[in-house]
Amino acid sequence: MDFAAGADVGVLIVGAGLSGVGMACHLRTSLPDVSFTIVEARDAIGGTWDLFRYPGVRSDSDMYTLGYRFRPWPEATALADGEAILRYIRDTAEAYRVTDRITFGKRVVAADWSTAEQRWTVRLADVHTGEESEITARFLFAATGYYDYDAGYTPDFAGRDDFRGQVVHPQEWPADLDYAGRRIVVIGSGATAVTLVPALAETAGGVTVVQRTPTYIAALPRNNRIDHLLQRLLPSAVAYKAIRRKHILGSTVSYQLARRAPSVMKAMLRSGARAHLPTGYPVDEHFAPPYNPWDQRLCLAPDGDFYAAIAAGRARVVTDTIDRFTPTGVRLTSGLEVPADIIVTATGLNIEVLGGMSLSINSRPLAASEAIGFKGAMFCGIPNFAVALGYTNASWTLKCDLIAEFTCRVIRYLSDHGYHSATPRRPPPELPTRPFMDLDSGYLRRAADRLPRQVDRRPWRLHQNYLRDLREFRSVDLAEAGLDFA
Repeated sequence: MDFAAGADVGVLIVGAGLSGVGMACHLRTSLPDVSFTIVEARDAIGGTWDLFRYPGVRSDSDMYTLGYRFRPWPEATALADGEAILRYIRDTAEAYRVTDRITFGKRVVAADWSTAEQRWTVRLADVHTGEESEITARFLFAATGYYDYDAGYTPDFAGRDDFRGQVVHPQEWPADLDYAGRRIVVIGSGATAVTLVPALAETAGGVTVVQRTPTYIAALPRNNRIDHLLQRLLPSAVAYKAIRRKHILGSTVSYQLARRAPSVMKAMLRSGARAHLPTGYPVDEHFAPPYNPWDQRLCLAPDGDFYAAIAAGRARVVTDTIDRFTPTGVRLTSGLEVPADIIVTATGLNIEVLGGMSLSINSRPLAASEAIGFKGAMFCGIPNFAVALGYTNASWTLKCDLIAEFTCRVIRYLSDHGYHSATPRRPPPELPTRPFMDLDSGYLRRAADRLPRQVDRRPWRLHQNYLRDLREFRSVDLAEAGLDFA
């Protein structure tokens, strides 16, 4: 059957970032007869990697797993900079003839499923003119991530207007910001701060990290010698598979060790910090968080560059809380005043569910907070809708690739059996729900009341385990997967 019959397209993909382009490539290769369109609010491919332009922006996962399974990462550096990742996404889109299927400058405002017509009607708004239009689709795939791309999160610091210098959030980094020789205070200790500090410290007049709570930081080699050896000894395609599997196994073992033997992982991370910092440095004061590893996301420092900046005297860490901004810097609760010409608020991002679009079924609005996940890929009671959400404890793309494969399987099943829709069944009402994501990060706590839920039982459980998901996504019989077909 023609899957798109009665609709403008078979599949509408929302977002032309890493996961949206990946889904389009899967459609090209496994369902070449299914029509699709990508709608992208920005004017360029790349999503996160086109948006973030702060100094030193890079991946915090190795590119052998952050890259696509079907297209080998072509460069030697495993922890790559943002420009290289953006180039990789754009080259992949060109190679798989995806670029000409993207409509830029259109934001999805709302989508309504019609049971009678068995299709989605999607309302779009032109981001430049505000003009609205509609498109219909048999299947809707949200590759929007879960961050607000319009503005980052900045707490309301007392005295902010008193500061005579410049305050910058990394998400809105000015292209013309000259920080050479200037004193910089970076507020925050998450992945963005760990990325920013080494880059700023190269030319700044000194960088001070002000953190309320320490973060676990793992120093990993930017270029892995075993990876290079495999690349020299094996054909390129074989080497890529071997390296990818090595990294998958390594991250899985590391995460499981952190969860099952947190004291061992704490000791390993503390030992790694001591090895990179000067003798006598107060490691426990600044790099021993009060929580276990992977209660919040673990930060990576390529070649220990964050520690190297501290050891060289170009950066320092102060663990304290902020009392207020002053005209010349930041005053801490302890009374210490940290002078600054520029303050960088690396204080996190805001969550935005489904890129801000609203969903409804037969004109009845759906609340994201009432939705229950299905395999971390779909939502119960919502027909022909899938969402690309990656792992929090491993590479984002590992899970998104599996979700794209699974979605293509569902679409093929619909087409082969003459069905029009697939709807995940709801769990028994007596089963308790729990937060959709297991991390205790601030950006998730702030959005807890707006996020979907999950149930601690298959197929409604969101696993953070690629090897387990690999088996469940690929081997499941769709006729018995917990989907209702109509």
